[in-house]
Amino acid sequence: MSGLASVPPEIWIAAGYCLVAVALAYVIDGLARRASASAEGATKPGAAKGGFSYHPSHDAWQCPQDEWLWPDSFDPENRVMRYRANPSVCNVCPDKLDCTPSNSGREVQRAIDPWPASEAARFHRWIACAVATLGLVWPVATLASGVDRASALVLGGAIALAILVSLPLWSHLRRSAVQLPEGMRMRTLDEAVTHREAIELTATRRRTQYASDRRAADAMEGDPSWDRS
Repeated sequence: MSGLASVPPEIWIAAGYCLVAVALAYVIDGLARRASASAEGATKPGAAKGGFSYHPSHDAWQCPQDEWLWPDSFDPENRVMRYRANPSVCNVCPDKLDCTPSNSGREVQRAIDPWPASEAARFHRWIACAVATLGLVWPVATLASGVDRASALVLGGAIALAILVSLPLWSHLRRSAVQLPEGMRMRTLDEAVTHREAIELTATRRRTQYASDRRAADAMEGDPSWDRS
């Protein structure tokens, strides 16, 4: 105890700074993890995302109206799987207005990489790791400058503890292998948007061919009170 009592205050501050930096790194990682989970939604069996339940055994989502959204395409840039409902089913659904304004069918996305292997998560994890690493600079530099035995024990212990505690932050940064269904299409975000627009255009053209819609349009054309502006 007498040896530790002789340790200068600046040594204790350097050691404490090291451990506080690791704690801050975990806070950053935890906040980013929570934000990611909130934005993407859970994908555990039976978990809900906007009222949609994911079923890993089918690799599909089920909507509140018990319709299924099956894998439609994989985005290799953003590492997400896109699931889409049948447009012909979505467009006549009584909940369509509250579900999606699109005529191409409701789409749900799922990140295929576990935390923190997705692009945004990796960015925040690297920030957390950088903070933990920077926390070692001061005590390591102080130790290398030459200190007495008691101070070296304090700094060495703090450094070793910080490295040990921060090791989990460096894990799981590798991306997992992607198990894609046979024949799965690869579409980037831009390609997916173009594909949705093509589906909506086809649905609109098909709708104008319905006899009931043509009769309604003809009736409106023949109605003198119909506003043509």
